[in-house]
Amino acid sequence: MSKKVSDIKTSHTNTVAPQKFLKRLLIGILTLCLLIAAVVYAFDPFYHYHKPWFGMKAVLSDKEYQCIGSLRNFDYDALIVGSSVTENNNNGWYNDAYGCTTIKAVRSYGATADLCYLLDAAFEKHTLKHVFYNIDPSSLSADPVTTYKSTGCPMYLYDHNPFNDVQYLFNKDVLLKKIPYEIVNSWFSDYDENESYNWAKWKTFNHQSALGLYFRQKDVTPMMPENTYKSQLEGNISLLTAEVAAHPDTQFHFFFPAYSMLWWDGSYRTGIRNACIYNEKETVKALLAYDNVEIYCFQNVPDIITNLDNYMDSIHFSPEINKWMLDQMVSGNYRLTKDNYVEKLDEMSDFSDEIVNRLIRPYEEQNLLTYESN
Repeated sequence: MSKKVSDIKTSHTNTVAPQKFLKRLLIGILTLCLLIAAVVYAFDPFYHYHKPWFGMKAVLSDKEYQCIGSLRNFDYDALIVGSSVTENNNNGWYNDAYGCTTIKAVRSYGATADLCYLLDAAFEKHTLKHVFYNIDPSSLSADPVTTYKSTGCPMYLYDHNPFNDVQYLFNKDVLLKKIPYEIVNSWFSDYDENESYNWAKWKTFNHQSALGLYFRQKDVTPMMPENTYKSQLEGNISLLTAEVAAHPDTQFHFFFPAYSMLWWDGSYRTGIRNACIYNEKETVKALLAYDNVEIYCFQNVPDIITNLDNYMDSIHFSPEINKWMLDQMVSGNYRLTKDNYVEKLDEMSDFSDEIVNRLIRPYEEQNLLTYESN
């Protein structure tokens, strides 16, 4: 018996209804995805695509996520380059002192290869008047290879592959946390763009904090040979000199930061002191061969490095010390030259002996030092 016409129509209707629903569902999902991607692209809290829009401020607080984008997309002609000890600089200080527009190129570890990677990203589209480059002693003995991938950085922000941007465009944290944070700090707070990546306001700088975060090696390791890090040093020097040579119209201001006396005590007890001084001598010698380089050393400044109220641990100092170092550079103080660099760095070596043999003793006698074995 043939089916009734009404039965055929009902069957057809029952088939079409789910198809329409599925089509509408897919269109709705696609529309939502496009809307999410558009919102992330427009606000772009990691500055992966563009500098801030809608009159928003550049809210920079996540360097692993934001530094590379800001270097590629912001407007500037000067860089503050270095590790976490440079982050408490106010960019405006440098703008006023040198008549430039400054942003930061920072990496927590301050390894030479990582910082040169950031420099290369900056030089891709920018002509730089000045580079203010902080040289940490550890950066000269580190392997001369980048560490972004090996330390879990979001490589979809670093490479130029648009297809893996889905990890950014459809990221719940970006949509629900980073964009609201950007909006609040741009439109509803007194956030200062010049304080990018600044962490000082959450820290305490005094001798109690510095001593409490210094874990001293109990036994003294025999002093290592000066050329212990010869291979790493040569690689790092090559990276630095390549940057300087490739950009002769950029003035490079290198400086060794004012680590505390506790760090020098630690470098002596771990046996790396002589190697550190040797690395610095070799680096200064190589860099001073270029006319567009000046180098400053703020290590051997007793009034600064023995005053532990300037520090939160053995390395990290207060923003006042960042400003002090800039002021000294502007004045030309503590500058290393071809004629004096060996003498000045030898003086630091001698002063570290005084730290170990005399200046650290009161802290030992008062049991204010914490030992690693504890």
